[in-house]
Amino acid sequence: MKPTNARFILAACLVLAAVCQDMAAQRIKGSDTVLPIAQETAERFLTLNPSASVTVTGGGSGVGISALLDNTTDIAMASRGIKFSEKMKAKAAGEELVEVTIAYDALAVIAHPSNPVRQLTRQQLEDIFRGKITNWKEVGGEDRKIVVYSRETSSGTYEFFKESVLKNKNYMSGSLSMPATGAIIQSVSQTKGAIGYVGLAYVSPRIKTLAVSYDNIHFATPSMESAYNKTYPVVRPLYYYYNKKNEKLVRPLLDFMLSDEGQEIIKKGGYIPVK
Repeated sequence: MKPTNARFILAACLVLAAVCQDMAAQRIKGSDTVLPIAQETAERFLTLNPSASVTVTGGGSGVGISALLDNTTDIAMASRGIKFSEKMKAKAAGEELVEVTIAYDALAVIAHPSNPVRQLTRQQLEDIFRGKITNWKEVGGEDRKIVVYSRETSSGTYEFFKESVLKNKNYMSGSLSMPATGAIIQSVSQTKGAIGYVGLAYVSPRIKTLAVSYDNIHFATPSMESAYNKTYPVVRPLYYYYNKKNEKLVRPLLDFMLSDEGQEIIKKGGYIPVK
């Protein structure tokens, strides 16, 4: 074989290896809130890129970020911002994490469909979830005990609700922690005195959404429109986090997520696009 041909073959192999590396298997893990759109966009991405491989699993924002820090996932889905302690862990390991806002979500406060209460103020919600208000009659409803459902502590939704609604005060000790959003929907739909919170995309006829006010004057129910025009107050960004050293690996999928087609999938899924 001539040296020129050998060099050509070697160069071709290097190019092929680079392409294969860019399309290597990608792992996405974390927020149950982000999970539906992560799955849908990944499925469409795989249709457009048959040589790629993407696996998507939930578990909660904290689980996803922990997996990213442990190098057991390539992208962490999160419905909250990264914590200071997580940033410090990454820094100590010499890793640089990159945050990308992929969508926005309205956090809906939900109750049993038979509940006559239609609206609550932020202060009333704080008092309910902290155990200061324990009966629906205290907020204009029936004489019925309030049963509080919440997400588990590893959930970004749990963290965001605590920050935005409870003003970083602790939940009541008697709240019932659910491992996933679907479990809250099921429990609230079957318990007449129940109250809980879920991402807008999970809202269904099985439960009732309540209007919320942060100024005690203007009440708004959660919807795509009220979240987009900011009349509904409980809205949060949703994130993808990745390690900067894996930029080439995750960039094609991230670019698709933020493309017009990707954002349309997000919108159809009941989330608010970033553009």
